[in-house]
Amino acid sequence: MLNRLPPVAVGCIAVLLLVLNTLFWVPLLLALSLLKLLLPFDGVRRVLSEMLARVAEAWITGNGAWMDLTQRTQWDVQGLEGLDWWRWYLVNCNHQSWVDVLVLQRVFNRRIPVLKFFLKRELLWVPVMGLAWWALDFPFMRRHSEAYLRQHPHMRNRDLMTARKACLKFAAHPTSVMNFLEGTRFSATKQHQQVSPYKHLLRPKVGGIALALNTMGERFEALLDVTIVYPDGVPTFWQFLCGRMSRVVVRVQKVAVPQELVRTDYVADPRGRAAFRRWVKALWQEKDERISALLAREARGA
Repeated sequence: MLNRLPPVAVGCIAVLLLVLNTLFWVPLLLALSLLKLLLPFDGVRRVLSEMLARVAEAWITGNGAWMDLTQRTQWDVQGLEGLDWWRWYLVNCNHQSWVDVLVLQRVFNRRIPVLKFFLKRELLWVPVMGLAWWALDFPFMRRHSEAYLRQHPHMRNRDLMTARKACLKFAAHPTSVMNFLEGTRFSATKQHQQVSPYKHLLRPKVGGIALALNTMGERFEALLDVTIVYPDGVPTFWQFLCGRMSRVVVRVQKVAVPQELVRTDYVADPRGRAAFRRWVKALWQEKDERISALLAREARGA
């Protein structure tokens, strides 16, 4: 029935359902989070953390329900075998659109622990959502340009220490630490400005993933390297809501965490930093080639 409506009408219905689903679950998230703050007992906090995770999963399930109602997207997903809700994972993905977040949440919901994203500090003030992210212990970080960091090098270390503290908190309960290595959404303009050597990707930023491995590497079951491709063009969030995302391809590869990098101090060891960069460069080159292959396959109609 909804597919007979104009796209703008579908988009408005999707927005309404998204808002209603969020307003239903966020107050419960906040109440549980405040209890967690007020009750300084490890056992109680562990129980409340599990309850918060279950509420977040229900929220994501609700989002999946309105997506099924309003969208006619063809999902091509591979690589989810053998995942475990009660394990720690480090998740990496290419980043093209805000739609990526909903795609990742839908694909991994109840398969691995709830994804925890590193967010720009400014997003804390987004109405309702900022409080929800705070309640779920999403780490908020200041994002600075490379030019600013060159002028104020101490700020780089401050940001890295913020990431380290967040990862230490994650070590207490099974968590999926989500990291977009590019640090921002891909665009041809950014690609040109960076002089990126990759066809479909921006240059990766190594610091966040390196600190996560340094802090929690022994706990991670694996790195889940996710590749998202939109064969008919990358949708904006509004285009997605209007039902204009016809196809999405998702490939998940489980990559063993390199133990030699886990034991390397990224901040203090120059050789360690070089090793991390080589490892990430190899991952990124492989991902770039995978995106080219997937796009070529889709273009042939395979």
